[in-house]
Amino acid sequence: MSTNREIHLASRPQGWPTADNFRLVETEVPTSGPGQIVVRNQFMSVDPYMRGRMNDVKSYVPPFQLGAPLDGGAVGEVVASEADGVKVGDTVLHGLGWREYALLDAKAARPVDPTIAPVSAYLSVLGMTGLTAYAGLLDVAGMKPGESVFVSAAAGSVGSLVGQIAKLKGAGHVVGSAGSAAKVERLKALGFDAAFDYHDGPVRDSLRAAAPNGIDVYFDNVGGDHLEAAISAMNLHGRAAICGMIAQYNDTEPPAAPRNLAMVIGKRLTLRGFLVSDHGNLREQFVRDVSGWLRDGKLAYDETIVDGIENAPEAFLGLLRGENLGKMLVRV
Repeated sequence: MSTNREIHLASRPQGWPTADNFRLVETEVPTSGPGQIVVRNQFMSVDPYMRGRMNDVKSYVPPFQLGAPLDGGAVGEVVASEADGVKVGDTVLHGLGWREYALLDAKAARPVDPTIAPVSAYLSVLGMTGLTAYAGLLDVAGMKPGESVFVSAAAGSVGSLVGQIAKLKGAGHVVGSAGSAAKVERLKALGFDAAFDYHDGPVRDSLRAAAPNGIDVYFDNVGGDHLEAAISAMNLHGRAAICGMIAQYNDTEPPAAPRNLAMVIGKRLTLRGFLVSDHGNLREQFVRDVSGWLRDGKLAYDETIVDGIENAPEAFLGLLRGENLGKMLVRV
């Protein structure tokens, strides 16, 4: 192949992104130099945090640049190498998705073993997604056996793993919220003790019914009314791991909720935001635990796969609309 296709950011979204914010661009397949490799991407990830990077604002990660390819997690096969220790045919994980061929320094890629699990798993259950769930629940929120846990966006890539890991680590009661009846049924099949569709009524009422004795830990992927409901339901010394707030990523006005933050004081709650990059020290323990659970059939994971780099923008928009079950991936 001599042609490389990549997705560029054509314009910055105002509110909800549209297909017009993206552009499919053809370039030449890059050539590797000293210390570099060229990777033919097989799968790439689309993630909620990417919406924030489309805004030209200061954040914990630089914004995407107009007229340039987007980036994000990807896994693929090395097709050219000028680097010691990396050979053609190796499978590597790296951060230059949204393109068919990626040129990068070999030190920026991490080898993975395709014989242990499908390569896509290194973008989900065995990758950043899985580590986010593991570290957020056990380290950030400090869940203890017997505690009650609530997970929002629980049928998503992170949330579905949080609930299962909570049960595997001895949680007493695990509740999940999701956006459809089918997703609620999937959560129950994954071992959640209770689940509800947040469209069916106020989240506060649904959570109270699902967790009548309150909750000790909240894993937040949504923010807004979910965070407000969780604060109301929390027991004394409850903890929340704030992973994402997808409910307001596309808002152009300040959020209406939560309106009960003063309850944090009387209940002595801890609300702690976190980035998975802060928890690399847990990677070996995480891989050991999760690979064992996968091997023993104790942990399941879902993937929603969209084919073709040209369809990556629609996959991302579908993710924001909640059309995915588990991890949303693009098969490049």
